Amino acid sequence: MTTALTIGLTGGIGSGKSTVALRLVALGAHLVDTDAIARALTAPGGGAIPALRATFGDDAIAADGALDRERMRRLAFADPAAKRRLEAVLHPMIGAEAERQATLADGRPVVFDVPLLAESTRWRARVHRVLVVDCREATQIERVARRPGWSAEAARRVVEQQATRAERRAVADAVIFNDGLDLDALHAEVDTLWARWRPAAL
Repeated sequence: MTTALTIGLTGGIGSGKSTVALRLVALGAHLVDTDAIARALTAPGGGAIPALRATFGDDAIAADGALDRERMRRLAFADPAAKRRLEAVLHPMIGAEAERQATLADGRPVVFDVPLLAESTRWRARVHRVLVVDCREATQIERVARRPGWSAEAARRVVEQQATRAERRAVADAVIFNDGLDLDALHAEVDTLWARWRPAAL
């Protein structure tokens, strides 16, 4: 029996991972976006809010009932133990919802968009192939600094907290180097890889 292809997609902030994900969807993949799941879990009324309140106190919850993401980001950067507690709450919930969403693929290849895939042995074991979107750190910082509300220094701090380029590439079955590519060229890279991976009977 043929099993639907599962792809773990990852890349650092500003790498162009989301653009690659959208192209894979256009080619017929079913996307499971773990960042979107995390946002839903931590939105007002989200499933993770009670556990987050119990773990970090009322100060972790904003006035609208959502996780105070900026406060938690600062805390996680400053305190590795707090980061581990945050992950202990969120990661099992994200994983369970990702598995539920994967069941909706109806036989299509499933792409799990997982920013922290390189840091997680669970995800590498869960998928058939890992695709890493890579670029120079200077390019990441430049791209992120162009986003509203971001500075180059804030972008640099995030890059430094994430897995290194070498760590991500070490878990990859394929790497798209998205530095200096225009959109058409990036799409062509994705299309070529899809044509190679898609027919595989697994």
